[in-house]
Amino acid sequence: MTISPDADFSAWYVAAYPRVRRTLTLAVGDAELADEATAEAFARALVRWQQVQGMAAPHAWVHRVGLNLVRSALRRRRLERRWLARQRVQDVPAPPEPDGPLWQAVAALPERMRTAVALRYVADLTEQQVADVMGITRGAVASSLSAARARLAQQLAPSERTLP
Repeated sequence: MTISPDADFSAWYVAAYPRVRRTLTLAVGDAELADEATAEAFARALVRWQQVQGMAAPHAWVHRVGLNLVRSALRRRRLERRWLARQRVQDVPAPPEPDGPLWQAVAALPERMRTAVALRYVADLTEQQVADVMGITRGAVASSLSAARARLAQQLAPSERTLP
């Protein structure tokens, strides 16, 4: 009876994984990072299993790969912290809330019309871009905008009064 290469890997994985994870956790002091590095190291070992199983010390190889992954992650974290430290913090005032009769009338529109109006006239997107964002056709956007403009014109038109 021959043992398949996958079975060899599975047995080695079950035996070696806990030790590699403990070692990396102790070396790094971060269990989450150690878990990620251990899992990735064993995934790489599986991909190269034909080569790794022939090594004198496959467990040493997976330890080295895990430590290299940890070092890369820590280096990336340091670079991110340095980059963030160089960024200027600027308070950006919030835009004023829209008010007045126009925005009240827009707020009263059905959701599809209101969304189309906001994307077209506030975000300044083209009709095709609005269609892409909303997941509808350009024709549906044009129809919604036309209907919205008609409703707004009707709601915002000065009331007709009869003169005495």
